[in-house]
This record gives sequence, C-alpha cells and structure tokens, in this order.
Amino acid sequence: MREFIVEADGGSRGNPGPAGYGAVVCDAATGQTLLEAAEYIGVATNNVAEYRGLLAGLRAAHTLDPAATVHVRMDSKLVIKQMSGRWKIKHPSLKPLATQARTVFPPDRVTYEWIPRAENKHADRLANEAMDAGARGEQWSPGDSVAELEAGPIATAAAAAGSSAAAAGTPAVVAAGHQHAPGTTTRGWTSAPDLGAPATLVLLRHGETPLTPQKRFSGSGGTNPPLSAAGRDQAHRVADALARRGTVQAVLASPLARTRETAEIVAARLGLDVVVEDGLRETDFGAWEGLTFGEVRDRYPDDLNAWLADPAARPTGGGESFAEVAARIAVTQDELVTAHAGRTVLLVTHVTPIKTLVRLALGAPPESLFRMELSAASLSAVAYYADGNASVRLFNDTSHLR
Repeated sequence: MREFIVEADGGSRGNPGPAGYGAVVCDAATGQTLLEAAEYIGVATNNVAEYRGLLAGLRAAHTLDPAATVHVRMDSKLVIKQMSGRWKIKHPSLKPLATQARTVFPPDRVTYEWIPRAENKHADRLANEAMDAGARGEQWSPGDSVAELEAGPIATAAAAAGSSAAAAGTPAVVAAGHQHAPGTTTRGWTSAPDLGAPATLVLLRHGETPLTPQKRFSGSGGTNPPLSAAGRDQAHRVADALARRGTVQAVLASPLARTRETAEIVAARLGLDVVVEDGLRETDFGAWEGLTFGEVRDRYPDDLNAWLADPAARPTGGGESFAEVAARIAVTQDELVTAHAGRTVLLVTHVTPIKTLVRLALGAPPESLFRMELSAASLSAVAYYADGNASVRLFNDTSHLR
C-alpha cells in the first residue's frame, strides 16, 4: 500500500483577515514532492485556513491514490489534537471542515503529527504565496511557486502531471475547497452574509490583592489571596461602568477568591448571578508562587530563562507552561462561544487567560504575552462570529478607574 505525507498550513493576516492555505503531498518512501495546493480564500481566521489546508492536502493525496495511507504533519496543535480526537470540536465554523476532512480517507488510514513551524516551511510558503496573490487580485499559480526551493526537488511525477494538465488547459495542482469561476478574482475584503450578533466576551481582570502592587507571581497554586481594600473599590467602579453600558447578559468567573469576589460585586450591581468556570483559572506558577520576578531570577535563573524562551517550559516545581494554559483556554473559549452565541458575557479572570484569549484572537505568537500590559480591574473585549472570525474590540481599558 502506498503511503503519502501531507504537510498543510493556513494563515490569516488579521485573524480574521485576508487568508490562504497551502498543502503539499510527498511520497513517504522517497520524500519527493508529488503535488502542491494553495488558494486565497478571502477573509477568514487562522483556524479556518488551517483546516482548509488540511482538506486540500487530503484531497490532493486522494487524487494520486485513493487506496493510500496518509500521515498528516501540521504545526497547528488545534487541528492535530482535534482531528486526533484528543480535543472536542465545538466551533461551528470548524465542525463541517473537520467532517469533510474525515470523509476523504477512511479514518484508520490517516495519522496525525504535530511539528514545529520551522519544519513546515513548504506549506507555510505556499499559504503565503496564495495570500500574496490574493492581495494582488490574482489567483495563485503553481508556475510562480518558489516553495519547492526550500523543500527540495519536485518529483518527476509532479512535473509530468503539470505538463499534461497544461496541455489540457487545467491547473496542475489540486485546489480544493472554495473555487473561483474562470476569469474571476477575489480582491481585498470580501462581502459576507449577515452572520448575526457575535458572541462577545468582555474580559475583566480581577481587582488588586495585597500581592498585586508588589508584582509577585500569583497563580492558581499559591495562597489564593482575596481582594485588598483598593481592589474592592476597583470592583465597585468597574461594576458602575458596566451597569451604565447595560450590555452584559451573564457573569462567569475563575474559581479563585480574587476573581469570585470581583465577580460578585459586579454581578450584584447588574442583578445577575455568578457562574464559576474552572477553565478561566490563572496559571499555576509552581515554586514561584508569591515570589517577585527578581527573587525567581536569583533562585531559579536557568528555569526562568527557559520559561521566557519556550512556551512549553514549566515554572520550577511542576507549574503550568504557557502552552498548557493556551490549550486549556482554547477549549474554554470554544465552549463559551458556542454556549453564548449572540450574547455578551463578562468573564472575570486573570492576566494569563485574558492575554491568551487576545493572542488567540489576533493569531499572535506565544511571545506576545510578554508584550502586553494588563492592569488590575481593566476591561478588554473580543467578539466571535459564526464563521469563526474574531475581532478584538477593547484592550486594557482602565478609564473607569480614573
């Protein structure tokens, strides 16, 4: 039985924004590239584009040999874990794409592997070429591709396929999914049907605790401090501000004392109840809980340097890595967006969950967490649409405290 390797990627410049995907099919025995696929798909999110790349790669492999086995390699942990069955797929825009991907080959003939972005350059380059072509108002052309220059030689079979396709007047590459009519192009932002009201998550960082002014690590594994007097005053101020806006329809909070206390003050002002959501808890900082950054640097310099350089690194003593927190937050986000479609919900949570939700909405890299300032009792907001697009509406607003 023949075996193929499918590498796929997708990207969105804006998340949501102009998006495209790329996919490449290789012979598992020789490593030679057999087919490439890429397409500009208009405005979409990173996750939608990544799923479109997966679907295109599987369909391209199917055209070569429907009886083959396929090993999929992607740098999207979301797609890999969802397609492997380890994460649930709850977002309405991703479910149909995943369903289509599962029907291309029998599930027992497809395996999935996560790879670092640096090992997925071929598909990434194809996706960027497709987005570049879309920005110019053109369709991606396999003859203009330079992706293979980074990935190695193209197989003779692919060249032969290109020659015969050109003679027939059809493209040499499989471009699955959305197809443009002959002679048409997609330019810039595309019009879309009315998707209805988004699910809007208003993100409130809890008020100050005694540890906040001292800038000490305070996660889910520490002393669980309550609000200070200043923190309670901040909570009342943000409650008044939210009451004036009058848009919040539900209040959810992390299980920790400082978030629950903040949430109770706000919910009482809004006439709502507080629902505790465990997925919104702060990172567990392990042995660093209660310490300042300087104290951690003095006591655990190697662990701190590793943590700053690698999102998969954990704090000393078995805390959570940022990668683990991001996986937890992504699942919680999907569940809340699905459960509260069309509603405005207040999430009272912590620094890392809020920054992570914003990072995921923007499609920003993990290191962006260190480049965001998030004050106590600040408000941020992200809107999530039915097609999978997300829009950051507000970040670190503290005007109600002044």
